[in-house]
Amino acid sequence: MKIYKFILLIIFISNTLLYSQYEGKDTTILQYIYPIDIVVSAQRINAPLKDLPLSVSIINKDILNATLNKRVCTDEAFKLVPGVKVDNQAGGNRIHLSMRGQGILSERGIRGIRTLLDNIPLNDPAGFTPDLYDVDWATLNKIEIIRGPSASLFGASASGGIINISTKDGYEKPLGGEFLLSYGKFNSWKALGQFGATVNNINYRVSFSRYMGDGYRVHTHYWGNNVYGKLNYYPTKDIKLTPVLFYTESYSENAEGLNLTQVNENPQQANPDAVPKHEYLYTQRFTSGISGDIGFGNNYGINFYGFIKGYKFQEAVPSSVLHRYYLIPGGALQFNVLLGNKNIKHNISVGTEFQTQNIDEKRYPNLGAAREDFSTLLSNETIFQSGVGTYLIYRIGLFDKWSIMLNGRYDYVYYKLDDKLKNPRDLSDTRNYDRITGRVGISYTPLPNLNIYADFGQGFTPPSIEELANNPKSFGGFNPDLTYAKSNGFEFGVRGDVFSKKFNYEATFFYLKTDNDFNRFRIPGRPLETFYRNTDSLGNSLGSERFGSEIYFRLRPIEQVTFQVAYTYSNFKYRVKVPERIIMDDTTIFKYIEDGKFLPNSPEHQAYIDLQYNIIPELYVGISAEVYSRSYIDGANILAESVPGFVLYNARAGYNFNIYGYELETSIFVKNIFSRRWIAFTEPDPGGNSYQPGTPIEVFGTLIFKFK
Repeated sequence: MKIYKFILLIIFISNTLLYSQYEGKDTTILQYIYPIDIVVSAQRINAPLKDLPLSVSIINKDILNATLNKRVCTDEAFKLVPGVKVDNQAGGNRIHLSMRGQGILSERGIRGIRTLLDNIPLNDPAGFTPDLYDVDWATLNKIEIIRGPSASLFGASASGGIINISTKDGYEKPLGGEFLLSYGKFNSWKALGQFGATVNNINYRVSFSRYMGDGYRVHTHYWGNNVYGKLNYYPTKDIKLTPVLFYTESYSENAEGLNLTQVNENPQQANPDAVPKHEYLYTQRFTSGISGDIGFGNNYGINFYGFIKGYKFQEAVPSSVLHRYYLIPGGALQFNVLLGNKNIKHNISVGTEFQTQNIDEKRYPNLGAAREDFSTLLSNETIFQSGVGTYLIYRIGLFDKWSIMLNGRYDYVYYKLDDKLKNPRDLSDTRNYDRITGRVGISYTPLPNLNIYADFGQGFTPPSIEELANNPKSFGGFNPDLTYAKSNGFEFGVRGDVFSKKFNYEATFFYLKTDNDFNRFRIPGRPLETFYRNTDSLGNSLGSERFGSEIYFRLRPIEQVTFQVAYTYSNFKYRVKVPERIIMDDTTIFKYIEDGKFLPNSPEHQAYIDLQYNIIPELYVGISAEVYSRSYIDGANILAESVPGFVLYNARAGYNFNIYGYELETSIFVKNIFSRRWIAFTEPDPGGNSYQPGTPIEVFGTLIFKFK
């Protein structure tokens, strides 16, 4: 409880200073990291930050310049966002991301967090985003993050929160562009070229990049290609249309986790099954989409998006090689109304959206080196998944100080599996889940540089295809024991600035209760395959309670110095009626999830600390530290199996200069300066192979050439 007393003391002192600062003085607009009147769109309605009773972080260009070093790794972009944990499994773009512990029990990807790229959703209808390979991290403009249960805004895909990613537009001049080249340790490199322009009422940007690396460990080679095209078309002043077209190809070898003995012997080695069976993941994806805003005067408008994706996915595990072919269409339509006067304003939005997935799946035995026995089909099935949601959002603003936001949503998610193999029996099946969710919040701005908010929201997380189609009872068919998880969450927060805007802060306190949380297990005979459950055969519900705090502040004592800290306190614990046995490959080992035990891979304390000094406007140096406390590998919370806390120190320097009118940027980044041994990713792996060692010292250099 000491941390809460300290935080409350800081807030009290800050508020005291606020009142003394503004007593008898003219008020000014709040500059809270980004202006508090900045318009945020991630919550489906465009509204100033101060009018949103939600935990919001905005990763702007300043933050991206401080954290994006390799421009390949997803985790770099989220370093200064409290409440978000990103595990990078091989030093590339294959990651596992969770928000307030939502999605922490998934094996990879992003679970239950709505993820948008230029308004096009990357999730499936159940809220699973398999990867972020579509995102080229060197082309970003801004990321908006809403933390906390938001199912009433985006349905099943937003139980944990929302990530809204927008890329750069083209240059305003007739033509401009840039070339980027970076190289670092473990043969890691990236090359990028992009150009864009504005011609009359059209703005466009096109980019292509390729990256590659060997990774620190054996069998962690990866590569990827990314092609992206974006166009903004303004046929009239009230209409904006944004078509996008992007292609992604990605390959990554999977070294799998190690046990503690293997980590101590040689942290670079792969799991004994990974190399002989040539475990890997391969994705090839093509997406075409369009989003738009149409205004009818100052009071009415329409937002919409539509897209279609086609892609193939292959994964080799020791027992089999999986082939999937996807066809994914989707769209949404929303009507907006703005009513009221200067003192009282009403925003009303009503909308509907849909998305479907058609999956053709085959699985063959892995004979070794990912060679397949095409004469033996382990499974042959088609899976259809659809999600439909209808929602209402109502926000009322009172006297430019109070804002109340209410929203509700109904979701229906349907699955159908057609077993073409029907051997030894027909495993065809259907499932459906539906739920009504809501959210209510209030925000208050008593002073131009102080905003207070509180809200209550609900989450709804049906099983994803990744969870349902991994059937522990047989190859093929749906897992018969899964149902949906539901959650209720409350949060309270403050944000503002003091000392003439030199100190900006935000602090949020939250509580989240989840019923039927998903948990992972293994079965003998199918090594390194992951299965999921949320209730046992006796009906014991796997639930969790999570409370914590998220703090971000930025201090600029002088113009040349910027000091930033993002801190997260996480107290995430299981709530079960009776101890739940952890099902392991080795059936002679007995471990249990018990009530009050910590969730896996959830350190109580997580922080990122960054200091940058601009020696001259063109030259900067910076240092940073990543801090993690102890975490456990599973719900048994055995101390000897836990991951000790660690601190990683990083450094960077950069110089910008002009040659004959062209702009050049050079930078160097050093990660883990003292070559600390650490664990980059732990997972609740009941086989005991739960540890993926992180890299020792890494050095990367980048050169960017821009022409305008």
